[in-house]
Amino acid sequence: MQIYCVGGAVRDELLGLPVTDRDFVVVGSSPEELIKLGFKPVGQEFPVFLHPQSHEEYALARTERKVSVGYKGFEVYASPEVTLEQDLARRDITINAIAKDENGKIIDPFNGIDDLRAGILRHVSPSFVEDPVRILRIARFAARYEFAPAEETIVLMREMVRNGEVGSLVPERVWQELARGLMERKPSRMISTLQEVNALAVVMPELEEQFQTSDVGGRYTLRMLDVAAQQQSELALRFAILNYHFGDKRNTTQSRFGLERANNLCKRLKAPNDCRDLALLTVRFSHLVEKVFALTNKDILNLFDEADVYRKPHRFFEMLEVCGVAHRMHSDVQSEHDSKAGLLRCALQAAQSVDAGKIAQCHTDVLQIKSEILRERSRAVSLVLEQSSGDQSAVTGSG
Repeated sequence: MQIYCVGGAVRDELLGLPVTDRDFVVVGSSPEELIKLGFKPVGQEFPVFLHPQSHEEYALARTERKVSVGYKGFEVYASPEVTLEQDLARRDITINAIAKDENGKIIDPFNGIDDLRAGILRHVSPSFVEDPVRILRIARFAARYEFAPAEETIVLMREMVRNGEVGSLVPERVWQELARGLMERKPSRMISTLQEVNALAVVMPELEEQFQTSDVGGRYTLRMLDVAAQQQSELALRFAILNYHFGDKRNTTQSRFGLERANNLCKRLKAPNDCRDLALLTVRFSHLVEKVFALTNKDILNLFDEADVYRKPHRFFEMLEVCGVAHRMHSDVQSEHDSKAGLLRCALQAAQSVDAGKIAQCHTDVLQIKSEILRERSRAVSLVLEQSSGDQSAVTGSG
């Protein structure tokens, strides 16, 4: 029995990056032998075991054969006769097909180290085309390491799209890979890679359509994603940025159409509730943030009601942050956005300061209570707008 550390741990160690998880391949053994040694079986689709002390994963060396459509359509064969090179050959790209033995010796049958040095994502074998998830993984690695797919790998990925393999991906798996890619240091590279191989039109057609409609908006969205990554923003905010340009800042009809596309994208990906809600909130209301200085107290209170701000103020503040990312790339309008966001925060604080409970104690009629609460909130927000208007006039006058 021989044991090798494989895959991401070896790759990241060679890149000088921190290694958090390690996976191992066991050559020349059997399930019975590993169980006898105290390993705990956990694999359902292929033989994987947990080490009795470290609890790290140890998988028996195996080969895979495509038997049906989809990323799960594989027949797995594990045997003591399967060699390390055969096991490495079934992996997706060369930088993931590197192993290290127990003495620290590197085994690199597919020249993955050369591709690490060159910053290239290259498929190991023609069987790459058998698993459509590999397209998403390539795109995700492009976002993580800022590596570029090899030209011959791009050809294969485009072939997979043409053959319809990508269409077999289930929403949950697409979301899993997308979410991980959005959280990498250069998330724009994931989207641009998917677009380059024509996969974006299959897994996220609404986004592809938006990019085709507005090339400038598409490039701007990708830049926003990278700014959000630099700020270490959370996933929900990054996904909202992906939807940001569905909202039209000038045309109400177009904005409604954009909201429909954003909603369809969220449903297609089965996006988690927090990601979906922030994305749709951004598409619906970001245009109002842009023109907040022109809004009346009634407009602002309507915004607060429709955005459900009193119950979920944190989500509203996240939406303001999405808008802030859009302006952070332009220093000349950054301070203007900060003023707009500041005004909305002050207006919300003023509206929240109205004691609805106290008003309810003074009246018995429900409609009258609502009317009185609205009147007091309107008065509070008006004071904020008056002060803001005075501050702006003072700045203009001093200039």
